[in-house]
Amino acid sequence: MRLGQDASVLLLLIVISPGVLLGQDEPPVLPETKVLGTPLPSSSSGLSGSRFDRATGALRSSRAAQRDPRHTSVLDLEALRRRQPLDMVQAVEREVGVLVQRTGRGQASPFLRGLTGPQTVLLVDGIRLNNGIFRLGPNQYFNTIDPGQVDHIEVVRGPQSVLWGSDALGGAINVVTRRADRVLGGAWDDQGFLLNQRFRSADLASYTRVGFEAPAGGGGIWGGASYLNVNDLDRGGALGRQPMTSYSQYAGDVRYDLPLGPDRALTVALVHFEQMDVPRSDKFPGERRFFDPQQRNLAYIRWQGLLDDGPFDAAVATLSYQRTKEGANRRKPPTSTFEDRSEFDVNTVGLSLLFASDLGEWGKLSVGGDGYHDDVDAVKNRVDLLTGGSVAGIPQFPPDSYYSRFGTFLEWEWPVLERLTVVSGVRYSHIEAGATVGVFDTSDPNFPNVAPQDTLIAPSYQAWTGSGGVVYELNSQWQVTGTISEGFRAPLLDELTSYSDNVNEGVDLPTSGLNPEHAVSHDVGLRWDLDRFRGQVAYYWMVIDGLIERELVGTDPVSGVDFFQRRNVARANINGVELNGSWELDDEWTAYGNFWYTLGRNLTDSEPVSRIPPSQGMVGLRWQEWGGADWLDVFCWLAARQDRLSSRDVRDSRIPSGGTPGYGIVTARYGWQMAENQSLVLGVENLLDRPYRVHGSGVDGAGISATIGYELRH
Repeated sequence: MRLGQDASVLLLLIVISPGVLLGQDEPPVLPETKVLGTPLPSSSSGLSGSRFDRATGALRSSRAAQRDPRHTSVLDLEALRRRQPLDMVQAVEREVGVLVQRTGRGQASPFLRGLTGPQTVLLVDGIRLNNGIFRLGPNQYFNTIDPGQVDHIEVVRGPQSVLWGSDALGGAINVVTRRADRVLGGAWDDQGFLLNQRFRSADLASYTRVGFEAPAGGGGIWGGASYLNVNDLDRGGALGRQPMTSYSQYAGDVRYDLPLGPDRALTVALVHFEQMDVPRSDKFPGERRFFDPQQRNLAYIRWQGLLDDGPFDAAVATLSYQRTKEGANRRKPPTSTFEDRSEFDVNTVGLSLLFASDLGEWGKLSVGGDGYHDDVDAVKNRVDLLTGGSVAGIPQFPPDSYYSRFGTFLEWEWPVLERLTVVSGVRYSHIEAGATVGVFDTSDPNFPNVAPQDTLIAPSYQAWTGSGGVVYELNSQWQVTGTISEGFRAPLLDELTSYSDNVNEGVDLPTSGLNPEHAVSHDVGLRWDLDRFRGQVAYYWMVIDGLIERELVGTDPVSGVDFFQRRNVARANINGVELNGSWELDDEWTAYGNFWYTLGRNLTDSEPVSRIPPSQGMVGLRWQEWGGADWLDVFCWLAARQDRLSSRDVRDSRIPSGGTPGYGIVTARYGWQMAENQSLVLGVENLLDRPYRVHGSGVDGAGISATIGYELRH
């Protein structure tokens, strides 16, 4: 839930704008996707001069980009059409400050400012994708989003705990889904049809999505279904095909947006996504492990509207239900006649409220609260493949465990002077967990060959977090920004209760007595808009206290398996630079690029922070037909060698000995508007056929490959 995407006061500016609706026969429309800061007509609600923008959803506010001190970027629908992504990795990779790690081909874990997994917040339409079972380090759940459902993606860098509570240390990524803007409020004959077909030769991957949009009952329905099939990947150079990189998935979604009169709106959405036989590529050939199913369901209803009375001018309420179901089948060695089969099921109910008020010369005030409750069930069995018999094992999470979070926040945007804007906020967060955990006595000399003792746990965590930022306009072309923001992350069920061999180093055991991680980040930035030359640069430094790391607590003398527990054992510094910009050479040609550098230091252990991304960036040249829709794009993605490794990185089989080599990957794409309603994107990836691997991944990069994307809109 957030004030910018669907909830803002000013979604309603479109719905209630007198120039659009009152006294005219035109059908009602919801806001179009725009770049940050697009002005819209002022309304009669007393909020004139405010701006609505769907791209500010992750910021939970309606302010324009030039008045926001945070370092943000938006991948809009046009950018996604040019990329023609098969999955969410291809949707966001190469974005400034974002590294996307794959342990397996069907998995994706984005890093923001060197942090990933439960240390970043992922959102779909402002609803948390994160839940209480997110494991420490990379996970796969970002790839449980259908790329064909996406309208745009918002990336906010740096701690966002004031707005989103626990977990938002590195930042937040909000994926905003598409809706029936084109036909909203029209006649049934205005219905539309969409066919999208994408293909890549490196893995013979084929993605098909069939979608529709139609007016209904004064509102608009958007929906679709997709199927993706991926074969083993042909890697760069002479590496050949990488085994255990094939999988398939299907998805379906429907969304209904209904204006309720001139100043209110209702949204109802349903999503189903499922992957089958997704291998964990890095474990092969020592073992065969598949995730099947990897499933996510989401349903939500959202009301938003202007308020006639009271201290607030607008409000939005969102009620959501999300289910994450994950099954895993493991054979070690691959020829074993025994298979470990585990499954867990997380049911999450969420409620969020947001109120906004225009204070006139005193700025804008946002007040909100949200709560999420996870119920978790899990089972595990060892199956004899010859006889069909099975023996119950220790599940990854205790059955009937739960994880609850509640938070309330206030954010104030105040234009102190004509050129100076201050944005400040504060949040209170409360987290509770509960489970009956099998606790191991690691001090017992017979450990690990001792039975765990069932123990009831019910930890709770509280935190106050704050943030403050300023934007100073030097003139109409240059701005200086600065922020100080806090972040925290409460321990999750994964750390408190899990018994898991789904880690690269050994087996994780439940841990008690953990405290939240806490971060303080400082940012300074510069933005410029010199007619044809635009960009922004930011430098940040962040200190994390109580960083949770794995500690070795024992080794099985027979199997040699290491056992770990998590501890608040480290203090770390992370600092870096993020730069992106574009230069319009003339009316058709544009040069663009980005660069980012991250340095992380574990001060406690006097070594690098684990999995810090290498320095990287991209440079490109784009031609856009003057007055037309055809385009040509050629770019090079560059990454330096990453040999600043922690002791944990050295043990990680996903990182080559001595570090991950650097690379330079050249890609060319051509977009052809075949007809008014048909378009084609042709590309060649990795033109020089270089072997490469994104740092920390278990999957290598694709070799030279042809890509095709066809779209039919009717």
